[in-house]
Amino acid sequence: MRILVIGGGICGLGAALLLARDGHEVTVLERDADPIPASSDAAWNQWQRKGVAQFRQPHNFMPGLRLLLEAELPEIQEALERAGASRFDLVNPLPPFFTDRAPRPIDEKLWTWTARRPVGEWVFANAAQHARGLSIRRGVSVDTLLIGPSAIDGVPHVAGVCTSNGDELRSDLVVDATGRQSRSPQWLIAIGARPPYEEQEDCGFTYYTRYFRGVQPQRVGGSLTPLGSISLLTLPGDRDTWSVTIFLATGDQPLKNLRHEEQWTKAVRACPLQAHWLEGEPISPLLAMSGIADRYRRFVVDGRPVATGFVAVADAWACTNPSAGRGLTVGFLHALRLRDVLRAHGGDPRVLVEEFDRRTQAEITPWYEAQIANDRARFGEMVALREGRAPAPPAHDLARRFAGLMASIAANPDLFRDALEYIGTVTPLQEILERPAVIQRMAAAREALKDKPRPPIPGPTRSQLLEIAS
Repeated sequence: MRILVIGGGICGLGAALLLARDGHEVTVLERDADPIPASSDAAWNQWQRKGVAQFRQPHNFMPGLRLLLEAELPEIQEALERAGASRFDLVNPLPPFFTDRAPRPIDEKLWTWTARRPVGEWVFANAAQHARGLSIRRGVSVDTLLIGPSAIDGVPHVAGVCTSNGDELRSDLVVDATGRQSRSPQWLIAIGARPPYEEQEDCGFTYYTRYFRGVQPQRVGGSLTPLGSISLLTLPGDRDTWSVTIFLATGDQPLKNLRHEEQWTKAVRACPLQAHWLEGEPISPLLAMSGIADRYRRFVVDGRPVATGFVAVADAWACTNPSAGRGLTVGFLHALRLRDVLRAHGGDPRVLVEEFDRRTQAEITPWYEAQIANDRARFGEMVALREGRAPAPPAHDLARRFAGLMASIAANPDLFRDALEYIGTVTPLQEILERPAVIQRMAAAREALKDKPRPPIPGPTRSQLLEIAS
């Protein structure tokens, strides 16, 4: 099968590698024209990826992605290690309040190799340019879709693309992997398709990040730590680098001054569990990002495909707040489902689209739904604290149950691992919360902790943050 993958980011390249390995003739079309740098260091220092808003924002290769790469593309995992990726273990060190420090079988799934986004993308791009059956055309953007004979009466069939330089490229399947900036609805409507179903709104967060180099800091608290009206994200990178990110509600105007290095540094120094992450050589200015959308699309509407010969994967299908770090893993999972559906139904355009939609809904959408529920709860908490109100319990049942899990992890090292299994993108939250053992452990933890107020995470109060930001 001839397949065009539009978008040469990590998920697009991962999908292309999987499909080429299955014997398909795959061409990747990448809008950014810059060639692949000669080395991973050059990727960080020189590579310009203007089409990827978060290219220099923090990224984490989650344990779930390591497990997938080891099973499907082990050479990528080995190349990440050679590029200087850091080993990042979610379990170790265990929090000091656990007296039971015995290892568990799940521990082997809860670590990963991680790297800065430019370095990680360089590893994928370097592998893709040497892969059999796979070609990459850089500096090529798609203007319109081409249509062919319909597989379903009244439904357009996509038979390729027309590029910005006027080339017509024919294919049996077009895969949109253009990420958050995907133009799928416009492309499809232009060929007479019904618009896909879409939900979209600003995720509500603004991010301020700085990178450092030196002796890797010891992780004392969690990597992602809510601290009242801000959150802190501390992530190891590759080759003794790391990133520190403050993110806040976009509408929190008094804290916008945290975009300045002096105020940002003071705010991190006021967080006892994270202050030592500043003890390195800064290797970037303060990098800001906002206006990030939460978006979900579905290309089968009312039981009928809007088009055949076309699918969207990863962030072109759905995207959320990037601070959770699950986008690459969920995107790769999605690409695997496409690979599997093509194996079973590649010869039937209608069944291919319908089955890919079914498996997406059943196996990938739960990741999106859990992230949205928890993000909305966190955003509501930030707004309440900003307005001087006590935060209300989460409105969404899934967010309430996750909050209950997080409130109980101090009572049980197995509950701690249950939470990490979701945080590390190994198992969907919904599946974890339905396990009888987890339900029993949470009930026992609630009983054990009912007369023990949860100690606050040390960090600045709202008034102290306002003073720092002034």
